[in-house]
Amino acid sequence: MKRIKPLVVATLVTAYLASPALLLAADKKAEGKPKPYPLKTCIVADDKLDADAYVFVHNGQEIKLCCESCKGDFDKEPAKFLKKLEKPAKK
Repeated sequence: MKRIKPLVVATLVTAYLASPALLLAADKKAEGKPKPYPLKTCIVADDKLDADAYVFVHNGQEIKLCCESCKGDFDKEPAKFLKKLEKPAKK
């Protein structure tokens, strides 16, 4: 009985310490991959995108901008710009 008690305590402590890491891993799996960006132009400035495009994820949707300064305009009215993504999806 004296040997079982430390084993039980060690198992419980290990499970307690590992649980946040397991929850974090589960959250990342639940997020999944964002929807790909369907346009070849900046959603804000309508400029052609190049290799230096500023890429981020907004509510599970990948967004590409021609430059980081367009992010401020996007953040002010995201719904206005996200409407542009609906048109290619309907085709």
